[in-house]
Amino acid sequence: MSQLLSHHAQPYSLGDYGWDEACEHAFAPHRAAGLIPARVVRAERGSCEAVTDAGTVRAEIPGAADHGDPLSVPCTGDWVALRPVATGAVPVLHAVLERRTALVRSSASRTSCGQVLAANVDTVVVTVSLAAPLKHGRTERMLALAWESGAQPVVVLTKADACADVPSAQAQVSEVAPGVDVLVTSAVTGQGLDTLTAVLSGTVVLLGPSGAGKSTLGNQLLGEDRLATGAVREADGKGRHTTAWRELVPLPGGGVLLDTPGLRAIGLHDAQDGLEQTFAEIEHLAQDCRFTDCAHVSEPGCAVLSAVEAGVIPRRRLDSYRRLLRENAYAASRTDARLRADREAVRKDITRHLRATYRFRERQP
Repeated sequence: MSQLLSHHAQPYSLGDYGWDEACEHAFAPHRAAGLIPARVVRAERGSCEAVTDAGTVRAEIPGAADHGDPLSVPCTGDWVALRPVATGAVPVLHAVLERRTALVRSSASRTSCGQVLAANVDTVVVTVSLAAPLKHGRTERMLALAWESGAQPVVVLTKADACADVPSAQAQVSEVAPGVDVLVTSAVTGQGLDTLTAVLSGTVVLLGPSGAGKSTLGNQLLGEDRLATGAVREADGKGRHTTAWRELVPLPGGGVLLDTPGLRAIGLHDAQDGLEQTFAEIEHLAQDCRFTDCAHVSEPGCAVLSAVEAGVIPRRRLDSYRRLLRENAYAASRTDARLRADREAVRKDITRHLRATYRFRERQP
């Protein structure tokens, strides 16, 4: 009888990784075809590590190098269908189930393609270190990514023990995170960890730059030092990339934790809805602007500019909103240009093939 091989025993079931009735329903056609459900816990080029009820297996991703769209490449958090194999062979990833949510940023290569950081995430924990100067623009970027993913963002202020004025810092971050819980934690004192655990649900991804304390926070949630941590440079508060890849780990109280490497670049990719939710107060005021296409620069009757002049909205907040809108629009235009170029390349290939066919026919006696 065929079976999955190359697995090692584990104390978890697929249910511990988030498998539920909705997953079972979506997987029904694949199960009828004799395939086996799994969840990707770590993805690499050409292969992935996936968890099944039989254990963790190394599976091949056929045609990984030929994926035209990086968004379709299997990533950590994906539910997949594996084809069982005979003894000694490597399982093959046959299909990726439709993603409920996806955390996407612009690719690190600065192309017009997006990169999926995590799939099927329920809660995005945006980590902000209180041991370094607050960078609200970066927090807004991460929140836009989180909202756009379809998951629920939570901002966690780490290293509270290293901050002289925690209430002020919390108030500042709360102003740039409307509709989002902003929690204060300290791995040294244990502050806020119970509150954080109570608000987390489902698959939880830790998002933030190196040195923000993601892995340390993750170890606190796991109750063990399972995730690698490293020291932070005192000169600039930056950390080294101690997390080299994304992987899933079940939480002791239920749910799944996904730790990610620190993000040096947080480019937006098709994040219009996420920006609207991140800057919800500006979007609300914009409804009262005289012109429906108001850019909030110098237009008469601009409700947003009036709020800035009255001190209701900080000028920095409006500048950040307009800057991120421009960046997102530019990324979208590049994507459209790439799609047009791809379609044109296909058209040219067809034309060349037809011309070659006609020339061949003309040479026939």
